[in-house]
Amino acid sequence: MTIATFDRARLEDALLDGLPDLVAEVRDRLVEHWPDYAAFLDTDRAAVVKPAELFVHRLLDMSIANLANPEQTTLDRADETVRRVFEEIGRRQLQEGNDLTRLLTAFQLGARVAWRHVAATALRLDFAPDNLAALADSVFVFVNQLSFSAANGYLQEQIEDAMARERRREDLANLLLSGRAGTEAIRTAAQQAAWRIPETAAVVIYSDGNQEPAGTLVARLEPGALPIRRNAVLVGAIIPEPSGPGRRLQLSRELAGMGAVVGNSVALAQLPRSLEIARIAVRLRNTGVLTDDPVFADEHLDALIVWRDEALVAALREEMLAPLAGETDAARERLAETLASWLKHFGDRQAIAHELSIHPQTVRYRMARLRALYGDRLDDPESRARLFLALEWPGP
Repeated sequence: MTIATFDRARLEDALLDGLPDLVAEVRDRLVEHWPDYAAFLDTDRAAVVKPAELFVHRLLDMSIANLANPEQTTLDRADETVRRVFEEIGRRQLQEGNDLTRLLTAFQLGARVAWRHVAATALRLDFAPDNLAALADSVFVFVNQLSFSAANGYLQEQIEDAMARERRREDLANLLLSGRAGTEAIRTAAQQAAWRIPETAAVVIYSDGNQEPAGTLVARLEPGALPIRRNAVLVGAIIPEPSGPGRRLQLSRELAGMGAVVGNSVALAQLPRSLEIARIAVRLRNTGVLTDDPVFADEHLDALIVWRDEALVAALREEMLAPLAGETDAARERLAETLASWLKHFGDRQAIAHELSIHPQTVRYRMARLRALYGDRLDDPESRARLFLALEWPGP
């Protein structure tokens, strides 16, 4: 049978005339298991008519193409208009909270109903067997194409929705770290980002600024963590309720081996301060002053206070250790070690000897030398405090 015997115009008119009956049967078949789709066919007829008419037009285009060249695949023949229409259907399904599997199953049901109507119409118009075969092939190939387009639209909407949600979460993190947002602005942004506002929060940042490990770090955290980006680079996250029951143990497990720093727990309005403290802790970890993994900043506040300004620490060390400058390197090291232990143990010679694994007489000898170098400064409380700081946190 040739294309010339395929009376397209007559079949097309008959199929278009029969569309109301076809839609009605599909609706009736959907009522039991897909009542929402059935309701859609009832209440949104205008939205159904255009895709249904496109289906008829393209179905006949594909059938004629099949008759002209049966060996040629028809999988790529759906035109751009049809693709866009059904992609939009898929997008709408996600927007309305419907499941993709249900949509595709409904499509297959619709395909079976459509084929029965097409076949009945073609037989009534005395279409030849090869025409019917071309129509059958076109119906199911075309429905597969429509299903693919709808699924693609659904997945694209899902991706775009996830990206938009991620941008809203990043915007919220930036707002919280700006220190300039009011309560109402934070509440609005949190609602848009679907983020439950906690009583307290903290900043977690990766210690060397490498984006890939930082991404892994953020991925390990609970879904409530807000990603922090700086110049399009992911550097860390804001975590809610870091001091809650069991949270420190949970964070220790999630961040183990990542070189992460957890800032102190603060109210939301104080998050910029948590970030500042975390940055100081990162610097101290990178220079070897802090070695925990992860580092919890609130466990090292004394070190953070001392090392907040390296120049001041260096100046303090230079001033307080100047009396040892004339000693040999080995003697200077021994005397500094003994002085630190003396300050720590409040002059207890036995405790110093035990800590340093030396004889108490050696302690007495070294302290005599230190008194000769420092004089009355060893008896001054303020000088002892400054000496302790200089010796307790040596330079990296």
